[in-house]
Amino acid sequence: MPNIGDSERKTQNHVVKFFRDKLHYTYLGNLHDSENRNIMQERLHAWLLKQGYSEKLASNAVDALVKTSTNLQQGLYHANKEVYSLLKYGAKVKESVEQSPKTVYFIDFEDVSKNDFYIAEEVTIVSNNTKRPDIVLYVNGIALAVIELKKSSVSVSNGIRQNLTNQKANFIEDFFTTIQFCMAGNDSEGLRYGTLLTPEKHYLEWKDDGFSEHQSERNIVDIEVEEYCESIPGKLEKQLFALFYKKRFLDLIHNFVIFDKGIKKVCRYNQYYAIKRAQHRLTDKKCGGIVWHTQGSGKSLTMVWLSKWILANNPNARVLVVTDREELDEQIEKNYKGVDENIVRTKSGKDLLERLNAFDDRLLCSLVHKFGKRGSDSSETDYEKYIEDLKNALPKDFSAKGDIVVLCPASSTRL
Repeated sequence: MPNIGDSERKTQNHVVKFFRDKLHYTYLGNLHDSENRNIMQERLHAWLLKQGYSEKLASNAVDALVKTSTNLQQGLYHANKEVYSLLKYGAKVKESVEQSPKTVYFIDFEDVSKNDFYIAEEVTIVSNNTKRPDIVLYVNGIALAVIELKKSSVSVSNGIRQNLTNQKANFIEDFFTTIQFCMAGNDSEGLRYGTLLTPEKHYLEWKDDGFSEHQSERNIVDIEVEEYCESIPGKLEKQLFALFYKKRFLDLIHNFVIFDKGIKKVCRYNQYYAIKRAQHRLTDKKCGGIVWHTQGSGKSLTMVWLSKWILANNPNARVLVVTDREELDEQIEKNYKGVDENIVRTKSGKDLLERLNAFDDRLLCSLVHKFGKRGSDSSETDYEKYIEDLKNALPKDFSAKGDIVVLCPASSTRL
C-alpha cells in the first residue's frame, strides 16, 4: 500500500466510499502498482462498441483521441484544447478510405445514463517523472478530473500546488491533456477547484445558491443535487456531490468550460446558477431578467457561456449585445473573438438594422447610441416620440429575423 499518513488515508477512504455509495461511480481500485495513462483504451473502445459503432470506427476514433492527447508540440494548453474539441464535438473518422467520414462521440452528453463513470486512487503515472494523483475520475475510460486530498491540519493550498507541479513539463504534463478539472480538498476547508494550469490564487470554492429562498424556481437546476447537498453534514462531501453528480459534472464540462486567449477557464458557482436560471426563462419564453454582478465577478464570461448555449440549442436564435460605451462595445468584441466566437460589431444604426433584417449574422454587438439619443431630462412623452421616430426610420421591408435575445451589460448584466 502507498505510504500516506493515517489521517490522510481516512480522508481518502471516505471520499472513495462517497463516490461509490452516493455518486455511484465504479471503483477501479488502487492503481499504485501499475503504470497508467489518461486514456484507458480498452475501456473506451468497449464503450464505443456498446454505443453501436463498428469495430473499425471505434478503433480509429480511439487512435485519433490518443494521437491528439499525446501531441504536445504546441504545448499543454493547445493539446488540451484540441482534446476538449474532440470530447465535445466528436472525432470524424472513416471505416475505409473509400467511405465518407462519420462522427464518433466519446461522451454522451444528452443521456448521462449511457456513460460509464469510474474512480481510481493512487494512480501511478510514469512520464518525465513519476507522480501519483490521489484520486482520478474517468468517464468512459477518459481521465477528466484529478483530486489531491489532505488531512484537516494540512492546507488545501498544498494540494493545489501538487496539481500545478504535476502539470509541468518535467513531471507528468502529458497526463493532463484530457483533464477538465483539477481539485484539492480536505475535511476542514472543503474543496477548491480549477482547470488546466489555473494559478493557485484563482482556484474556486463551490457554494450553494440559497435555493430555499427561491422555491418557485427550484426546477431550474437539478433538484436532487440541491436537496441532497442540504442533507450532507460534511463540507467536503457536500461540494463533491455538487460538482460530481453525474448530470451536473457533464453539464459543467460541456457548457461551462472555455478557452480564452491562452487561458482555460471554468465557471464560478454564481455564473452557473445565473445561466441556469436564464436558460430556464428562455426555454419557457419568459421575457426580461437581471443578473447582478459585482465588479470582477465575471459578467463577460457569463454572457459568453449563455450566448453559446442559446446559439447551440436554438438554430433560429440570434444574440444581440447592446452597450452604452464605445470602450465596452470594443471590449465585448474582443471577449467573444478571444474565445473563437464570430461576433459582428455594427458600424451604425443603419448597419444594425440591415443586419437584423437578414439572418447572415447570429451574434452581434452594438451601441445603444446607434438607435438615437435622448436627453437626461426627457419626459415620458419625449420617450414615446423617440420610439415613434425610430419606428418611422425602419426600412419598409424590415422584419428582424430569428429569435433575438438581447443582452445589455452595464454595472450588471441584464438578460
